[in-house]
Amino acid sequence: MVEEPGTPQKYSLDWQRRQFLLRASIVCAGGAIAYLIWQKHNTSAAAQSQIANAHEDFGAIPQRMLGKTGVEVSALALGGAHLGNIKDDQVAVRIVQEAVDAGVNFLDNAWEYGKGRCEELMGQALQGGRRDKAFLMTKVCTHGRDARVAMQQLEQSLQRLKTDYIDLWQIHEVIYDNDPELHFAKGGVVEALEQAKQQGKVRFIGFTGHKDPAIHLKMLAYKYPFDTCQLPLNCFDASFRSFEQQVLPELNRQQIAAIGMKSLGGSGDALKKGIVTVEEALRYAMSLSVASTVSGIDSLAVLYQNLRIAGNFQPMSTEEMQGVRNQYANYAADGRFELYKTSKKYDGRPGREQHGFPLPQQLKL
Repeated sequence: MVEEPGTPQKYSLDWQRRQFLLRASIVCAGGAIAYLIWQKHNTSAAAQSQIANAHEDFGAIPQRMLGKTGVEVSALALGGAHLGNIKDDQVAVRIVQEAVDAGVNFLDNAWEYGKGRCEELMGQALQGGRRDKAFLMTKVCTHGRDARVAMQQLEQSLQRLKTDYIDLWQIHEVIYDNDPELHFAKGGVVEALEQAKQQGKVRFIGFTGHKDPAIHLKMLAYKYPFDTCQLPLNCFDASFRSFEQQVLPELNRQQIAAIGMKSLGGSGDALKKGIVTVEEALRYAMSLSVASTVSGIDSLAVLYQNLRIAGNFQPMSTEEMQGVRNQYANYAADGRFELYKTSKKYDGRPGREQHGFPLPQQLKL
């Protein structure tokens, strides 16, 4: 269990306010739930106690080229889905704003996250000049529906995000065997990507998915000039249906920028069981040949922790990375820490509905 941080002898009103918010959220959640939340994120006592001086000790967030786009983005990206887990809108907005101010310019989102709330929160956070500092990505969630639906979703995303253009628009959750054929069919979502670029509403395009490397390779077999591809990359992936081993080399061959996600294995179960630490997991993921690693952040404490890790990032050597793979091979070989690869329970609801699959509560792992 995470220790309660020591109280500094001298502290600001801002520090007191942050500590009050953190403690109040724990009290409201109840002791057992609070324990799970704190344990899940493995937030160090040092990260908690230094919240008031957080910006003083962040290193510079590394910037990397986003493939062939000519644009530099932060090596750490803020995941938008977790904003939907935050009940207090002001806290969610503040997380986005502090991330951007600290040098995290790459922001992730999707039309379906939080039924639109996640895009709305991010749009609110980017007002007052921060939009110009951000590389804003969101995802279209047609899940096989046609280009007309995609363009309707784009307009809704633009409205929620309070902007007139999206830097990167990606096809969300390419995870079922027939998805590539549906997306590239006449009148499919790929036509919407092209239309949106022609209209100047989108700068770059890509696709995402978490289920099976074979499905990513199906998409890549079309040799379409995607700018980006988002895929799960973590220290467990190499031993089970590996995106790192099968997809990442093909992305490099096609000069498509890789965007990593699920650096903790999606559910964070390995973290909760003490098998891996946040720092080791993020450092491994960021050491791969990726432009950025998307990290879900649902509290200021987790934000500060991840900013410190990214700001002090030193890439692992080839030998060190292989040592990490070997260390976790026994845990990873059956996919127990990457359940999104084996269960539809972790697939987004709109996609499941379009493919005729049951609701999450009706599914077994």
